[in-house]
Amino acid sequence: MGENSFSRELRLLSPSHFEYVFADAIPAVSPHLTLLARKNESNHPRIGITLSKKRVRKAHDRNRLKRLIRESFRLNQHNLPDIDIVVVGKSQLDTLSNEQVYQLLSKLWKKLSKRCA
Repeated sequence: MGENSFSRELRLLSPSHFEYVFADAIPAVSPHLTLLARKNESNHPRIGITLSKKRVRKAHDRNRLKRLIRESFRLNQHNLPDIDIVVVGKSQLDTLSNEQVYQLLSKLWKKLSKRCA
């Protein structure tokens, strides 16, 4: 259970962490999500999530999507290299079902792993 936790050190917390990724990012793009990644100095991947009100209007939809993204990351973190990842939501992301979001993220994690290896 401990190896699949989602602790504080697995998150991008400050604006400087996000800016570091945005400065020189390796993208993995889909019509609904963009994942941006950059190598980090820690020995594990970290994630940050940005879902704007402009793209996903309702708070409960933003919260649901953030939960799904965090859970998918938690389960796939051991397959990812040591990178910082920023997940950027696009329009119409809230129209996807939970299963569709998981499938989309699964594809994007694999794509990102190949590009960052």
